[in-house]
Amino acid sequence: MDSTAHEDLLDRARAWLAQDPDPDTRAELRALLEAAEVGDADALDAIHDRFATRLAFGTAGLRGELGAGTNRMNRVLVAQAAAGLAAYIAERAGVAAAEDEGAAPAPLRPEAPVVVVGYDGRRNSDVFARDSAEIFAGAGLRAVLLPRMLPTPVLAFAVRHLSAAAGVMVTASHNPPNDNGYKVYLGGDDEGSQIVSPADAEIAAHIQRIADAGDIAALPRSLAFETAPEELVTAYIEATAAVAPAPESAEGMTWVYTAMHGVGWETLSAIVERAGYPAPIVVPAQIEPDGSFPTVVFPNPEEPGAMDLSFAAADEAQADFVIANDPDADRLAVALPDPTGGWRRLTGNEIGLLLGWRAARLAQDSDGPRGSLACSLVSSPGLQAVAEAHGLDFHATLTGFKWISRAPGIVFGFEEALGYLVNPETVRDKDGISAAVAVLGLAADARRAGRTLADLLAEFDETFGVFASDQVSVRTDDVAAVGTMMSALRAQHPESLGGVPVTQVDDLLEGVDGLPPGDVLRLWLDDGSRVIVRPSGTEPKLKVYLDVRAESAQEATERLANLADGARVLLDGLA
Repeated sequence: MDSTAHEDLLDRARAWLAQDPDPDTRAELRALLEAAEVGDADALDAIHDRFATRLAFGTAGLRGELGAGTNRMNRVLVAQAAAGLAAYIAERAGVAAAEDEGAAPAPLRPEAPVVVVGYDGRRNSDVFARDSAEIFAGAGLRAVLLPRMLPTPVLAFAVRHLSAAAGVMVTASHNPPNDNGYKVYLGGDDEGSQIVSPADAEIAAHIQRIADAGDIAALPRSLAFETAPEELVTAYIEATAAVAPAPESAEGMTWVYTAMHGVGWETLSAIVERAGYPAPIVVPAQIEPDGSFPTVVFPNPEEPGAMDLSFAAADEAQADFVIANDPDADRLAVALPDPTGGWRRLTGNEIGLLLGWRAARLAQDSDGPRGSLACSLVSSPGLQAVAEAHGLDFHATLTGFKWISRAPGIVFGFEEALGYLVNPETVRDKDGISAAVAVLGLAADARRAGRTLADLLAEFDETFGVFASDQVSVRTDDVAAVGTMMSALRAQHPESLGGVPVTQVDDLLEGVDGLPPGDVLRLWLDDGSRVIVRPSGTEPKLKVYLDVRAESAQEATERLANLADGARVLLDGLA
């Protein structure tokens, strides 16, 4: 780095320091600056990492590591994001937001757009949420802060329940402990779904304009925000308990629950009681919110070891099954006793197909309009078989519930990464709590007939065929290398995988099947298998999703293993 670039970097860091209201990040950066100014190369590298770029605002909002700088989550970045979002909301509503230097907070009008803000138990979530509420109120919006840390689905519910123009959830979901994030929902025509393009770019432009203006201390703030009444949380509890009220057969059901150090337990326990299910055996070490996540390396139920404490509790209690939420309770994991010993966590596809089958039966029995089932295009094609068997429409979408929730006529949606939308009239996003209630209902109904959730999985296979899925990937040290690999695949499609001819290749950059363009290749094989290749949205990784449909579990296992071997050979040739 030449001396001019070096000094420019330090100037940006000094300017950021001058407006930072957080004593912790100020101290962090001041120490780095003092070291860098006397020639410490490591300190200069650390400042470069924090200031050479900026956390990008996209359809997933913001998410990143906590710390000082434009490439970290902190109070400066959150204030800029809140002010930019406020300007976007005001512009969308045709009103003027107060954001000019020295401006007094805008007076609240009765017709002011409503913005509701929620937060989870991660470090600084409550601080970021209050900062946002003050800035929204200062901009003349009607800001409503949820009464305490609560699950993401409660915030998504609140956007619809309050007819809000927008909602913000401060959470990094199941990311590492030192991360946090800023997730945005829109009301009105968006019906409480997460943002999609072009809203993300429009909000990002407002945020950049605020950042370019300089000092966040000049942003109008107001303490005239509201705290949501407890009745809002009660309304979510009642609506979610109604997803699957407990039948008499639920009596005596034994199950284990873990909140994974997150915020799910308080809300879920109230719903379980309201719906009439027996209380679970909880994992005490993981039941209360703790943003340091002391008992898990990575607070994600999909990660190896994350559910070990719940399995130990289930062994001791001889439980029928285990249910886990991730830290903000928008995802759900389920585990069953393994006939060979121990516990087996069901895949997201297995849970999604069971819940989709349940939703299809309910929709078929209702007098309402014909509904639809939806899943991301990398999730199991078994959901389409369920929809067709029950006379429902089916939609495959790009990955993410921002797309799944927008499927026309949706009555159920899921994605293989443990996300399920079971109550779209209440929450237009994945909801691990309502999904847990639906699983409890399935288990209780099976129990009435002397059966288990494992029996329901076997019945699904007998009814629709065996749908088996797997995933392989290759990780690189360079994000650009992933794009290079995708380009190589587009230039030269494989003629076969695992010895099975490839009969069709769909390039979703060209907008296949009415989907928005996406960096995805979909390959169809001669035996009906499906292979999807896409870059990871969060890591420098190329991911390959494999799906087969077979007459028996043994055939499915053999074909899937062969397909996985073929995919690894393909990836080895690209890496």
